Amino acid sequence: HTIHSYSTGEESLILLDGRHEFPFSFQLPQEPLVTSFTGKYGSIQYYVKAVLERPAVPDQSVQTELQIISHIDVSSPALLTPVLRSQEKMVGCWFFTSGPVSLSAKIERKGYCNGEAIPIYAEIENCSSRLIVPKAAIFQTQTYLASGKTKTFRQMVANVRGNHIASGSTDTWNGKTLKIPPVSPSILDCCIIRVEYSLAVYIHIPGAKKLMIEMPLVIGTIPCIGFSSRNSSITSQFSMDMSWLALTMPEHPEAPPNYADVVSEEEFSRHVPAYPPPIDCEEQLCCPVFAYIQEFRFQPPPLYSEIDPHPTDVEEVQPVSFMI
Repeated sequence: HTIHSYSTGEESLILLDGRHEFPFSFQLPQEPLVTSFTGKYGSIQYYVKAVLERPAVPDQSVQTELQIISHIDVSSPALLTPVLRSQEKMVGCWFFTSGPVSLSAKIERKGYCNGEAIPIYAEIENCSSRLIVPKAAIFQTQTYLASGKTKTFRQMVANVRGNHIASGSTDTWNGKTLKIPPVSPSILDCCIIRVEYSLAVYIHIPGAKKLMIEMPLVIGTIPCIGFSSRNSSITSQFSMDMSWLALTMPEHPEAPPNYADVVSEEEFSRHVPAYPPPIDCEEQLCCPVFAYIQEFRFQPPPLYSEIDPHPTDVEEVQPVSFMI
């Protein structure tokens, strides 16, 4: 629709042959204008159009596109608040679980501008039996509303990848950066087109659905100044207690003792009876299957320090079988 028009004010004007220029200007309306945007299924465009009206001949017109930017100041209090999310996923199928994978992520503020690098603070714990890979990405979501219907288009605009995390290990991101590429600012106040952004931190788990948490982002036009001083405090608040890693095993453990040195042959023969007679499988078809395992009452092996690490005489122990 037309937001402003301008005329030379002359009812009749005679121009001689040659090139003529008419400078003009007008101020945009005071009400907020939506930022120019061209998306997957729609666009918001502004044009400057000039029309030459002459009697008895068709009008001539030319137009050129005009870029409008609705400024968003990321220094507003609502965009300076930190965002924190956490989630856990149990990896496995039915009751065959291999353990949980937990993820916590935090960004120091909600609003950023093009070209800025977002520091990401995250903690990942892999208690499953699989090798996982943490990743982060910025997603743009375009929402179109018309005639009571809604259509959405989502695309990734930037991403970063972390290191592999083995089973039983943890990893910490202390400000891993993800730079914002040149993208359109957020459009949140338009009734037909919305452009929103989110930062997703997710974990790729082989053979299972990814574990993902999303934090809202607002891409503005007026950058925030003097915010980097908070980085050190946020890092300290989000650090992880890793003191348990100091508990280590002995460097050179002694070899375990031989059972022939622990249990004498006389005691062994006293506790092990003759082999039981074979069981008729046909008679057992109608009964539950039980495992007949010989019960051992031998004393536990002594401490490693009580056994000679270089035994000289090793007696052979007869094998003990069990039937199922």
